[in-house]
Amino acid sequence: MPQFKNFPLPDVGEGLVEAEILAWHVKPGDEVAVNQIIVEIETAKAAVELPCPYSGVVSELLAEPGQTVDVGVPIVVIDTDPNGEPANGAPPAAEERVPNLVGYGAKSSTAKRRARKGAAPVTVAEAPAAEPAVAPAATGGHVPLAKPPVRKLAKELGIDLAVLAGSGPNGVITRVDVETAAIGAPVSVRGSRERRVPVKGVRKMTAQAMVDSAFSAPHVTEFLTVDVTPMMELRAKLKDSADFRGVRLTPLAFAAKAVCLAVRRTPDVNATWDAGAGEIVYKDYVHLGVAAATPRGLIVPNIRDADAMSLRQLAEELERLTTTARDGKTAPADMTGGTITITNVGVFGVDTGTPIINPGESAILAFGAIRDMPWVVGGQVVPRKVLQLALSFDHRVVDGQQGSQFLADVGALLADPAMAVTY
Repeated sequence: MPQFKNFPLPDVGEGLVEAEILAWHVKPGDEVAVNQIIVEIETAKAAVELPCPYSGVVSELLAEPGQTVDVGVPIVVIDTDPNGEPANGAPPAAEERVPNLVGYGAKSSTAKRRARKGAAPVTVAEAPAAEPAVAPAATGGHVPLAKPPVRKLAKELGIDLAVLAGSGPNGVITRVDVETAAIGAPVSVRGSRERRVPVKGVRKMTAQAMVDSAFSAPHVTEFLTVDVTPMMELRAKLKDSADFRGVRLTPLAFAAKAVCLAVRRTPDVNATWDAGAGEIVYKDYVHLGVAAATPRGLIVPNIRDADAMSLRQLAEELERLTTTARDGKTAPADMTGGTITITNVGVFGVDTGTPIINPGESAILAFGAIRDMPWVVGGQVVPRKVLQLALSFDHRVVDGQQGSQFLADVGALLADPAMAVTY
C-alpha cells in the first residue's frame, strides 16, 4: 500500500531555527531518488540545496517559494510505495518524522498538515494534487503574481513585488519588470512611492551580528597609509610567470598573505575572548575570513588554515570563495570558525573605513583602494601606488601596542614583499 512520508526542514547549520523556501526543483507527481536535489532554501547564513532522504513520488509540496518555515516542520510529502494499493481505498495520513536533534532520535507520529490562515484544516490525504504555476503571496491586500524564479530574483535584488504592476499576461510580474525596477528605471508602481522589505535571511543575521559585536566588543580602529608600488610591481612580474599562469592574482591575495605572516608576531589579533569562561583563547591556526558583498547581503566565508597556504593557493581560494558567495552557494560550514577577517572596501573605490569586528573574532582589516598619489621618495615627490589600511580590534584582547605592531607589520609586508623572508 502507499507509504506517505513527510520530509521536515532539517537544521543545515549550527542551531538554525528557520529557513525560507527559494525554489522547488520538483512538483507533485515527479519521481525522486535518494539524495536528489529537490528544493533550494535560504538560511540566515547561505542558500542551500536540500537532497531528498527518500525515493518515490512527490505527493505534495507543503511550502511555497517565499515562505519561511521553522526547522522540523514538514515541507514535502513523498509516497515511497506509489504502486501499492491502500487497504481502505484512500491513502493514510503521512508519517511525520519529528527530529529531537539533527540526525538523532527521530520519532514517528501521525500528523495533519498545518492549515493555512483562513482555510479549513486539510489532511495530507485531502490535499490538492498539484501546486499552481504561479505561487501567490498576499501583501497588503494585493496578490503579486510571479513565478518562483522571478520571486527569487526580486528577493536577491531587494525589490518588493507588491508595488509592481506586472507586464505579463494577466498582470504576471516578469523578470524584465524586476530588473527594470532594480536599475532605477521608470516602472509601473502601485500607489505608494515607498516599499517595505521584510528583514530576514542573510540581512537579518548580519544586522544582529553587527549589533551584538558593536555593543559587546570595545572597538579601537587605527589607520595606516602605505606605498605599495613594490607589491604591484611584484604582482605584475608573477602574473607573467609560469607558476601563476591561469591564476587570478589580486592585491587582496598579497594582503591575505601579509595578515597570515603578521599574525605570527602578534597572535593576540587571532585570539578570541570567551566571556563565559573568563578566558582568552589563542589559536595556532588562521581561518581567514573574507567579507564578500552578494545580492543577498554581506557574508564572510573563510579560508581554512590560510596560514599554511602559499600565495598561489591563497589566490585560488579567494577566487573560489568569492565566486561561490556571489552565486549564493556558500556552504554554512564555510562561514563558521573564522579567526580574523579582511574586508576589501577598495573594490568599491573606497579608501578606508572603520570596520566592525566579525562576532567571535578580535580583529578585522579594511583594505582600501590602490591609487596613484604623490609620495616622497629620496627627498623627491614622485607618483606611487598608495593604499590605506584600517584595523579594528577588540581592546579586551588586543592592547594598543599589539594592534599597532600588527598593522605596521602588514603595511611593511605590502610596502616591501621581500620582508616576508624575515618572518
